[in-house]
Amino acid sequence: MQKNKPSVDALLSHIIEGIEALKGQDISILDLREIDNTVCDYFVVCNGTSNTHVNAIVNSIQKLVSKSLKDKPWHVEGAQNAEWVLMDYVHVVVHVFQKHIRTHYDLESLWGDAKITLLQSAQNPS
Repeated sequence: MQKNKPSVDALLSHIIEGIEALKGQDISILDLREIDNTVCDYFVVCNGTSNTHVNAIVNSIQKLVSKSLKDKPWHVEGAQNAEWVLMDYVHVVVHVFQKHIRTHYDLESLWGDAKITLLQSAQNPS
């Protein structure tokens, strides 16, 4: 019997809260639900200013989601060099980049068919 998993909306909300708590920058939500054969429902993409900042954002997300929703990522990779950390929550995959790495890989263009929501933060109004 499967444990009750948190709703995807609650998970997204807590992930965003974890990013904003550590002043993660340029937060995007890519809705992949209308695209065939995707690995998850949503990507959340943001960037930090250094490897220390990237790891702090990742830790903030993990602590908040664990405490509030009793959920943890199925898999985390990239934390060693903290240029691009991927956190797989099954329905939501979080990508925390350093800015130059994010620019290089440009996930938003790669997944151009996705509905993309850009979040404005108080610290980084555009």
